[in-house]
Amino acid sequence: MSIDKNSRYRASHEWARKDGARFVAGISDHAQEALGDIVFIELPAIGKTFKQGEAFGVIESVKAASDVYLPMSGTIVAVNDALAGDPAIVNKEPYTGGWLVAFEATEPSEWDSLLTPEAYEAESGKE
Repeated sequence: MSIDKNSRYRASHEWARKDGARFVAGISDHAQEALGDIVFIELPAIGKTFKQGEAFGVIESVKAASDVYLPMSGTIVAVNDALAGDPAIVNKEPYTGGWLVAFEATEPSEWDSLLTPEAYEAESGKE
């Protein structure tokens, strides 16, 4: 399992990474491995606002469909349109090309409540 040292994580296997004044979010390498081959991703409309931990989309794999939760409260400012044509990018590059959404945080202090890479690695290794 690989992790991104510049990201923070939720126990539900989503990550957030600071990107200038905004944040980018996706699912962890651990999550994409557990899901298997991803075949469809449903992402929210730009401008929608979500609370921390609220489902913002759905990822469907050959095994199951799973909700995806926003790591921090925020307003969606971009979605990864490349995933519509090739959702398997998430399997190959969960931290780079496979990002899901970019958002402006409405509660930036929530960053501090997310798991550090080391804490996430320790936590997800217990499963």
